[in-house]
Amino acid sequence: MKLYYAKGACSLAPHIIIHELNIPCELLAVSLANKKTANGEDYLAINPKGAVPALALDNGELLTENAVIQQYLADTHQASHLLPEIGNFSRYRVLEWLNFAATDLHKSFSPLFNKSVPADIVDTIFKPLLCKKIRFCKSTSNTPYLSHR
Repeated sequence: MKLYYAKGACSLAPHIIIHELNIPCELLAVSLANKKTANGEDYLAINPKGAVPALALDNGELLTENAVIQQYLADTHQASHLLPEIGNFSRYRVLEWLNFAATDLHKSFSPLFNKSVPADIVDTIFKPLLCKKIRFCKSTSNTPYLSHR
């Protein structure tokens, strides 16, 4: 397996899972600015989406999208402590949170790093929106359905 990642990006999540599960995996950094890998490959030829993470499997398949890669790693390495088994309703609560993080929460961070968005707009619109979503996460983090152990 080979994980394509970028420093400081959301591709850290599958990297953590790979480390925690002690899965042998080659790690290859990608420059998101020029879409080149650390060894000079054209990343767009590997992943036409141009985003990280991407997980190249030994069978030639390529998986993209954080939540999918995380689910694949948990399922293929029997990591029910990370993702409960099929049939356990808690599995869907974990997937619910993975998708919330990948969609609603993640997209709220992008204006903070977009230099074309004026600082006053970031401060008055985007930061309060992000804080509201993070407060939601904190307010629900102690609910029983989030713990599947």
